[in-house]
Amino acid sequence: MPTKHTSRRGFVAGTLGALGLSSLGKAAIAAEPTPPAMEGPFYPAPAMRRPDIDNDLVRIIGMVEEAGGEVFTLRGRVLDRDGAPLGGRRIEIWQCDMNGKYMHPGDRQAIAFDSGFQGFGHDITGPDGSYSFRTIKPVTYPGRTPHIHVKLFEGDREVLTSQFYIAGHPANDRDRLYNRMSEAEARAVSIVFAQTDSGEEAVVDVVI
Repeated sequence: MPTKHTSRRGFVAGTLGALGLSSLGKAAIAAEPTPPAMEGPFYPAPAMRRPDIDNDLVRIIGMVEEAGGEVFTLRGRVLDRDGAPLGGRRIEIWQCDMNGKYMHPGDRQAIAFDSGFQGFGHDITGPDGSYSFRTIKPVTYPGRTPHIHVKLFEGDREVLTSQFYIAGHPANDRDRLYNRMSEAEARAVSIVFAQTDSGEEAVVDVVI
């Protein structure tokens, strides 16, 4: 019997695979859209951001010291539901530092924000829809499992706000937002780390 997390799309894809039609499945079935999620209270308004808001959150221009934490590269592509790349889109991420502190005056934890961490950054997707960020592995925040916030824009129009999560993290099952998703939705926003010649990275596509 399907669980509450079983999606109809996943059932159909599995059926096609069983029939030896997996090559058709990719073309016939639209990609799982990236599930939306709440913005949260700590989205940094422009006045709160550092002058450097590029896609390298680990190194701030003019500073010698890099951010603390475990560095990795987050990359992927922005696609429509038919798998076509969406170039020229602005994608933003923001997250807490290695101590679980956000770069936002509303975060009143009695700890200092890591001065070497950018906290917020953006990239513009390439013609193939690709984006890339150099950042740190997300850590727990009081009441939340580790996550990275994401926004996507088309011109000045916001088209998606979501959150990415570390696949298999033990705190996921206790997170109220994570548990609202189906298994397919959770897979669509899962960060899976892999070791490469240039360091650890994770690939998460954004589908709208």
